[in-house]
Amino acid sequence: IAQHETGERSMTKPLAGIKVIEVGQAFAGPLAGAILSDMGAEVIKVEKPDGGDDARLWGPPFIDGDSVMFHATNRNKKSVTLDIKSAEDVARLKTLALGADILIQNLRPGIVDEFGIGPDALLAVNPRLIYCSIWAFGYQGPLRLAPGFDPLLQAYGAVMTLTGRPEDPPTFCAPAINDAATGMWCVIGALAALQQRHVTGQGCVIDTSLFETAVNWVSNPLNTYNVTGKLPVRHGSGSNLLVPYQTFETADRPICIAAGNDRLFVKLAQAMGHPEWASDPRFEDGRKRAVNRDAVIAAMEPVLLTRTRAAWMAALEQAGVPCAPVNDIAELAKTEQLAAVDLMRTLPGSGLQVVGLPISFNRERPHPTADSPKLGEHNTAVFGTM
Repeated sequence: IAQHETGERSMTKPLAGIKVIEVGQAFAGPLAGAILSDMGAEVIKVEKPDGGDDARLWGPPFIDGDSVMFHATNRNKKSVTLDIKSAEDVARLKTLALGADILIQNLRPGIVDEFGIGPDALLAVNPRLIYCSIWAFGYQGPLRLAPGFDPLLQAYGAVMTLTGRPEDPPTFCAPAINDAATGMWCVIGALAALQQRHVTGQGCVIDTSLFETAVNWVSNPLNTYNVTGKLPVRHGSGSNLLVPYQTFETADRPICIAAGNDRLFVKLAQAMGHPEWASDPRFEDGRKRAVNRDAVIAAMEPVLLTRTRAAWMAALEQAGVPCAPVNDIAELAKTEQLAAVDLMRTLPGSGLQVVGLPISFNRERPHPTADSPKLGEHNTAVFGTM
């Protein structure tokens, strides 16, 4: 770690010297590019000339004409514009790929092969290239060419049927969990392929998809269904396996309690003034508590309503029972813990505060080196006079 004259810290980032071409839009592909760029890779973002990445308009709010989401997921990158319907621009993309280590694309399924920029074409240009495709439903199967957005995959992948209470309609999980996790799977695959290339000298084709991510989220209930043939039951904020492991109302604010094993349940019962619960034949071990979930919850709920959340937090923490306040976004933003882990980052030009990379290297979290780029801002720098 070095000190700039300005006093700002700099660090040698682990992917310094790696060049990435991101032919991405929306969220999953650009997020993968953002992760790699935060870790030091040079990321050249290829956008369509007419409007660029659709996420530029995913607002409000907007800053300097682009959405906050776009700014957050495209920091540190260079933007160039190419029309992949143009043979001349396809040739430019192939020239970029010749000097690249990784290419990420999440365009409409099938389009890269249609315009001659699929993995076979670009690996022929650069055999050391790691070509990463993010699909909606995967690179094979009857839905191979189907489009996909996060809510569609939460629906198709059964996530919606596991979220919420039994009486709720199929419920959307607000964060774009499939987009975000697929971007991360893409990065994991790319980094593994980089390591493999050190041995083989050859590039690799990486495929992942929102569908595979969605199935991965529901792996436990799917595995259980394959054994039992029974559909899982929704339990609101609770776990289908562990009891009590959910949110509860108190005299003022909700609290989350996670007594995930028998030892913790004994401590919980004592802290709540009912040590007899631990020896109740219905509650004495985790399997019985899961079977008698309704009875456990019914016993706890009226007791928790007798004191405030702060009082219960103090009592449970003293007893060693895992618990947490149910924060809203404003409360989260003000927590001492968020400040302590130094996760928020300031983009150096706009001053916009965004969530940074959730990884530290030698106890240092990377700082953004640049704001998100204007559309085509780096055409001349990358291509020369076009």
